[in-house]
Amino acid sequence: MIEAPGAGAPTVRRVNGSKAMRPEAEIIPSTPASRRLGLSIVESAISKPSVFGNDRVCAVVAARSAADAARQVKAAISASGRAHIVELRLDFLANHAEIMRLLGWAARQPKIPVLIATCRRHRAGGFFRGSAGDEIAVLERAVAAGCRWCDVEVETARRVGARQLKGALAPARLLISTHEFRRLPRNLPALMRRLGGHGGDAIKIAAACRSLADVRRLLELARERPDVVVVPMGEAMLAARILALRHGSALAYAPVAQSTAPGQIPFDEIGHVYRLRRRFGSSRAGIDLQTSLYGVIGDPVGHSLSPLMHNAAFAARGKNAMYLPFRVRELPDFIAAVQPFQIAGFSVTLPHKERILRYLDHCDPLAAEIGAVNTVIVHAGKLCGYNTDFTGVLRAIERRLPLSSSSVLLIGAGGAARAAAFALARAGAKVSIWARRPKPARALADAVGGQAINRGEIARRSFDAIVNCTPVGMHPGGGSPLESHELNCRLVMDLIYRPLKTELLRRAERRGIETISGVDMFVAQGVAQWELWMGERAPETVMRRVVLAALQKEEKSLRR
Repeated sequence: MIEAPGAGAPTVRRVNGSKAMRPEAEIIPSTPASRRLGLSIVESAISKPSVFGNDRVCAVVAARSAADAARQVKAAISASGRAHIVELRLDFLANHAEIMRLLGWAARQPKIPVLIATCRRHRAGGFFRGSAGDEIAVLERAVAAGCRWCDVEVETARRVGARQLKGALAPARLLISTHEFRRLPRNLPALMRRLGGHGGDAIKIAAACRSLADVRRLLELARERPDVVVVPMGEAMLAARILALRHGSALAYAPVAQSTAPGQIPFDEIGHVYRLRRRFGSSRAGIDLQTSLYGVIGDPVGHSLSPLMHNAAFAARGKNAMYLPFRVRELPDFIAAVQPFQIAGFSVTLPHKERILRYLDHCDPLAAEIGAVNTVIVHAGKLCGYNTDFTGVLRAIERRLPLSSSSVLLIGAGGAARAAAFALARAGAKVSIWARRPKPARALADAVGGQAINRGEIARRSFDAIVNCTPVGMHPGGGSPLESHELNCRLVMDLIYRPLKTELLRRAERRGIETISGVDMFVAQGVAQWELWMGERAPETVMRRVVLAALQKEEKSLRR
């Protein structure tokens, strides 16, 4: 494309239509555990409405063709999507002709959401190969097609000039943005001042964050500023993007199909997993600092169904609470963030179940004896640890067997097996343990007053129940820890819940043996966690239903 001079014109006129439409459905939170810890980042992060309105989730449309982009827009604004703000990433389209086709389609629509036009140049992290003048020419066409906002990167704004920029893109409003892909800039206030000097109606800082300490610095910028968008970027920053909304960011971005930046949350998960479109307490703009924050820490955590399960439970009970997945590599970074982010409680998964013990102020005696914690309550600034895997195993099995008179074989000697062994032994069961490594099996058996056995004994003995506590059989690896002829028992339980029916369970069913899926334990330990945090009965039926539906949908898609 050929360089075009920026069109000179007077200042931009504000569009009446730029006021965001009221969401068709709003969001619901839980009891505030928010003021317990005395936050440094807080007061009321959203004391004023965002310049984009109460719905602060922006659906991002990015596609190579105008037809695909139009389909994404329709999906975003459908009854299930209900998007009120949509960003059109025009730079993702294959060529100028596709850009014009999409804008022509948008201009013909009788009813469209608030559209933000973005045509980011390659030097600013986008895909548009034209000059600053070419970018402005495209954005002018977008404004003519009905886009109420234009996202202009600071490099283009600097080159074109504030007055010319406003004149060229009137009557649209301007979002002046910068994208820092390598690291978080040191002097953030100075960066904000530079962005604010280009005459925009709002500013956006998207920056790579390497830790939660970085995230805290970035989120400070949005406090009591309804015209500031902050975007923590990075593969481990999914939770941080929602935290940005909680701390006052004017927008959060969620791709309808194709991701446009690391760590983005898919648009369909915004409502389905995180329930961001429900009502949260007295807030009319979604989550805020009165929203109690819970989460799961681990590495990885992307596969976890805990956010789906716990957020469904919060919504069912009308709690002003949110549950997020924190990918945590370094525990000290997360522990240091608990107080500033007012985290009220969290689940712990691999590899931190044992490591977390040294950071606790108090530990339940049973969890200490097991040597692993999967649940933490934050009370008066103190971290209190529990193990609900223990409860999960008991609740799942004792409905089927009288444990006080049962013999149970555990396969494995790791963390899950330890919780199961202590649970079953305390309930009066006679526990036997087999593991590939005899030494840990003997140590665990000694700890619970059980017996370690070798593989050859399994086929010659009978048990009331056999419980698989190993990852053998998990998708996509498959397989079974035992052969069919070794299943001499009344009941087989597998702690794995992906897939719903493991090869071990299939073998048991073929022999007419009753089976228990890992879903039972997963839901049971989650119910116990929720009740520890909330101090009331959990909506177990809701929690089980959403987990089963997600797993069934997942398995159906894998069969295609």
